[in-house]
Amino acid sequence: MRPRAPGLLLVLSAPSGAGKTTLARLFVEEHEDAHFSISATTRRPRGAERDGVDYHFMTRSRFGELIDEGAFAEWAEVHGERYGTLRATVEEALASGWIALFDIDVQGGALLKARWPDQTVAAFVLPPFMDELERRLRSRSTDSDEVISRRLAAARSEVARGVTEYDYLIVNDDLVVAERKLDAIVAAERARLSGRSGDADPQVEALRRGRYDVRRWLR
Repeated sequence: MRPRAPGLLLVLSAPSGAGKTTLARLFVEEHEDAHFSISATTRRPRGAERDGVDYHFMTRSRFGELIDEGAFAEWAEVHGERYGTLRATVEEALASGWIALFDIDVQGGALLKARWPDQTVAAFVLPPFMDELERRLRSRSTDSDEVISRRLAAARSEVARGVTEYDYLIVNDDLVVAERKLDAIVAAERARLSGRSGDADPQVEALRRGRYDVRRWLR
């Protein structure tokens, strides 16, 4: 009988417009043992969002009770609403041998990494350059110039943390190539957890934090 692969907590973070969510969806589609971590939130559902599928929607009072009970692996307040990862989600993923994919911000990713350092791999996703990020944000035609300026300022702050705290950097200038890089990272990390890492994969090593000159991206 084939042994069960070790569970892995895969954190993806990125500035808005980097293509992180599209990359995450593609990865989950390509891996039957990969599952999105469903976050809890106090905000109301939008459009066709469903409870237990897109988010665990709950009242602010209930969210507070769960904080007091220590039920969250991480949580934060963003724009007046609370978002968090339930500890049970993490424990179930690790016990079942899943790849639990977390589409969360740098703050949440850092908390998961601190609490489950051996089982968590954190990858930060970047567009090729800062001007490409601005182009992507403007092409949405959904945000005002003021909102775009705020997002770009926030992006610089997020990148500063991502390049110093995350394990890997993936430049998303081609979605298919980016997914292959993420696939290689996950394969290497699961091999590490299984105790069969062997020789380091040159492609994966090139993606490690510290190998990418962020000054090139910020210009």
